[in-house]
Amino acid sequence: MTETSVPAPAVGGRWHSTTVRLLTIYAFIFSISVVLALGLIGKSVTSTMESEIDIVLHWQLIYFDSFADGELADAVQLRSEHERMHPNYYGLFAADGTCLAGDILARPPSVPVNRAGVTLTLALNTISNGSSPVVRAMAERRANGQTLVVARDLTNILRRQQIIINTLIVGGVLCLSAGVLAALALSVRQVRRIKAIRHATQRIAQGDLGQRLPVGGRDEIDMLAHLVNHMLAEVERLMNEVKGACDGIAHDLRTPLARVRTLLMRIDERTSGARDDTLEQLIDKARGETDALLERFRAMLRISEIGTLQRRGGFGKVQLETLVREVGELFEPLAESRSIEFVVHTVPVGSTHADRALIFEALSNLLDNAIKFTPDGGAIRLELNQTPFGPRIDVIDNGPGIAADERDAVLQRFYRGERTRHLAGSGLGLSIVSAVITVHDFTMRIGDANPGTRISIECWTRTLA
Repeated sequence: MTETSVPAPAVGGRWHSTTVRLLTIYAFIFSISVVLALGLIGKSVTSTMESEIDIVLHWQLIYFDSFADGELADAVQLRSEHERMHPNYYGLFAADGTCLAGDILARPPSVPVNRAGVTLTLALNTISNGSSPVVRAMAERRANGQTLVVARDLTNILRRQQIIINTLIVGGVLCLSAGVLAALALSVRQVRRIKAIRHATQRIAQGDLGQRLPVGGRDEIDMLAHLVNHMLAEVERLMNEVKGACDGIAHDLRTPLARVRTLLMRIDERTSGARDDTLEQLIDKARGETDALLERFRAMLRISEIGTLQRRGGFGKVQLETLVREVGELFEPLAESRSIEFVVHTVPVGSTHADRALIFEALSNLLDNAIKFTPDGGAIRLELNQTPFGPRIDVIDNGPGIAADERDAVLQRFYRGERTRHLAGSGLGLSIVSAVITVHDFTMRIGDANPGTRISIECWTRTLA
């Protein structure tokens, strides 16, 4: 995995599941709907109740209108005495507010005298029996200035209304809880399927094109998995055809090139006594070009060989500190031959799960490039440091460096940077390093050393969450 690879977005917790998000939205909408439904039901029930009671109160006022002014007080008193066990209250008041008859002792000031119903709570000193009920009241002013107030107790009706609303609330909570639990139970299976798909795609992103997404759900995810698997099968087939063709060409051309090199050596031997300087130069140039072609084909086959490692049979515990020092000792004489200051710095980092031979080969390619592109008298540092995430290997030189817009391209086969195009090379060294890093699931970053290049290998695996 190089610096330019883009990992899949991490999934941090169950909240990131679409099922859980939809469930949360559903629960919110359900709760709002229940609140609105309860409000609508309460308003509808209250409005219907008040309308029906207003009709009853209106007819009671019509009944009392049939009495003359002198008989009204006796009629109200008689009706009050007969209604002691019923939810009705009456009151007849003089123009100055004095109670003339009935069990309503004080005229409620909030009740208009235009026969409009009003819901209110009567004060404790208002009713003769000392209660404080919630009533629906209506009043009218008679021609002689007296005010007649009739009221009906709503306590029992409101209690039943509250019972109905509480029942609806409890039922709604139970339904919501059952729905949430059922959705969570269903989401467990979906989350497991997504985890299995994520694991498979992680392996595919790491180069294992033989992986396939799990199927079996018979839903939209399953349909998408089938399409992706079909696409992967086609991609794998095309990649194998291209790889097979490239490897076949590289393998088949090695033998003719080796023969050409042998023929050039024999021609050189035959013409060694002719003392033709031009011919010797041409033969040496042809041999050099042939050696370069053979080296490129060997590198191409090595990259393909590394890329086909699937089971990682050579992996084990590797002591990076020892490995880095061994690579440094190998390249130190080559650096000294060009008066390059070569420094190796290591710290204890413990063991790392890796293929020792491949890591050795990758570091060898990096140091070979660094020595090749560092001018005589330059400086190279090989460092092994411990970070909070794991060990990191840095190869730092003060050569021409790699331009920021070329750091992705230099990992491709045969690419040569503009600053180093004049130097000999095949353009495959970093491709081999990239193949090794990909096999290990490590990360390689190319940066600027100001001046020169810093190449860092982060020796820990970045798994997709």
